[in-house]
Amino acid sequence: MNNLLKILLAIFLPPVCAFIQVGFSLHFLINIVLTLLGGLPGMVHALWLVVTDKRA
Repeated sequence: MNNLLKILLAIFLPPVCAFIQVGFSLHFLINIVLTLLGGLPGMVHALWLVVTDKRA
């Protein structure tokens, strides 16, 4: 998936982006909790997952 599309998903739907990026893992669950605590922490975490992608 294109990084630009992942960045847009990270901004508007952080848990979806985290799931696409890492699957059902600890990072996905952390992202859900951060998003529930406030939109911005979940967004930052999802962006961090996209930027630090080791598979690219």
